[in-house]
Amino acid sequence: MFLEERRQHILEYLDKFERASVEQLASLFSVTKETIRSDLNALNVQQLAQRCHGGARVIRRSLQSKLITDTGGDFEVLLKRLHSHKVRPSASKTGKKMNGKVCILGSFNVDIVAKVERFPKSGESLLALGSTLGPGGKGANQATAASRAGAKVHFVSKVGRDQFSQFAYDHLTSSEIHSFTLYQSDTEPTGNAIIYVSQQNGENMIAIYSGANKTITDDEVAAITPELSDADVLLVQLENNFAATLNAMKLAKALGIKVVLNPAPFSPHALECMEYVDVITPNETEASQLSGIDVQDLSSAKEAALRIASQGAQRVIITMGSRGALILDGQQFQHIPAFSALSVDTTGAGDAFNGAFAAALARGESVAQAATYASAFASLAVEREGASNMPDNAQALARMAQY
Repeated sequence: MFLEERRQHILEYLDKFERASVEQLASLFSVTKETIRSDLNALNVQQLAQRCHGGARVIRRSLQSKLITDTGGDFEVLLKRLHSHKVRPSASKTGKKMNGKVCILGSFNVDIVAKVERFPKSGESLLALGSTLGPGGKGANQATAASRAGAKVHFVSKVGRDQFSQFAYDHLTSSEIHSFTLYQSDTEPTGNAIIYVSQQNGENMIAIYSGANKTITDDEVAAITPELSDADVLLVQLENNFAATLNAMKLAKALGIKVVLNPAPFSPHALECMEYVDVITPNETEASQLSGIDVQDLSSAKEAALRIASQGAQRVIITMGSRGALILDGQQFQHIPAFSALSVDTTGAGDAFNGAFAAALARGESVAQAATYASAFASLAVEREGASNMPDNAQALARMAQY
């Protein structure tokens, strides 16, 4: 085995088991302990692994410009290989304890947020009450939420080769997200969003430039197969190029992984992937666009949910803000009332719900239980400033206990 090949295998081993001793690795690769020490020292210098007494542990990050696994051809070849093998049965069928891992393919944006007394009218300039620059993007926000909700999260995204790529790398490294794969685009900048937050009611207006988020390739999706294969849930949104999102969903289905689709921002493409969706989580506006039914109350939400389910989604959850959430599971409806909250900033409410829902689903809760937990989690998120400023699992459980 060549030196670089061995070091790549060492990284894969560390990523899977998180730590290893020199003795373990020497035995595994049939080389001397001195050779392994040299390998680990080199990986430490490259900031790919951290040396510790007698071995090394994984550093929770991965910044990649190149494919890390050999797909053996194109993406369709990979899918055929997976379909030729029996997919794993779900943990609920085997009785095996869920490991609570969520894989998230999604966007990373730099959010530029302006607080305003009210939204400006057309052609009007307003003085902002304050402004911030911070991490955002539905994918990154949901990954943060799922991590704070107690799941082991692997986040996959793509940034540019600009000053914001280091910002993304540093943020994810310092976050509670367990591990991540961050690709880089040679042609597009890191995605960004301009956000107005009204101080009157906490509502927001957002304009997004997707940038590198729209350039994820088939090979880059194929490369997440090792991470996805031991996940319980794949969570995706629609801020990446649709081909990448669809391929990730196909890959998850081939591996027997539950797929949660948050169809935001709305795109007609969502209708093209319903056969791969286990749970779809539109808000009222997205549900209206998906179904062609104007969702204004619980009754119209039920009509919309039935229409969406008829298009192929197995389960539908329509999030309705202060009106709670409506679940359609098979032909059964269930309404989950909203948890009371003092709204400060609703920017990340949907992301909080989806990340927490995926985390709860991954640890074995039913759809209704997971949605109830996610509603409590989201009610805490709107009481905080900033889309990525998420509560934690203990706080969500405490809020549920209050009700």
